Amino acid sequence: MALISLACPHCQSDKAVVKNGKSAEGKQRFRCRGDVCQGRTFMLNPSYPGRLPAIKQQIVDMSLNGSGVRDISRVLHVSTRTVIGELKKSRTAPVRQQSSLTAG
Repeated sequence: MALISLACPHCQSDKAVVKNGKSAEGKQRFRCRGDVCQGRTFMLNPSYPGRLPAIKQQIVDMSLNGSGVRDISRVLHVSTRTVIGELKKSRTAPVRQQSSLTAG
């Protein structure tokens, strides 16, 4: 039997990861029992492309370059709800610029 060293993608702990059943597609699911994660689950190779970190970053990059939600979902083969959700997560607090009007 081969042992695989597996680290949690959230907290990078390799001691607290245990098997936690299988997904609907039959892929192995894992759970992190670390204090930071508090039972978060993950899979090694998710089947839906919208779960991959590279795709999530592409969604943000494409929106900053002016692509619309439907354009992004069509190009990356993910749903519009995935695109909207990632854009909501990546939104930062708006920066207010103070006007530099001087009385004169």
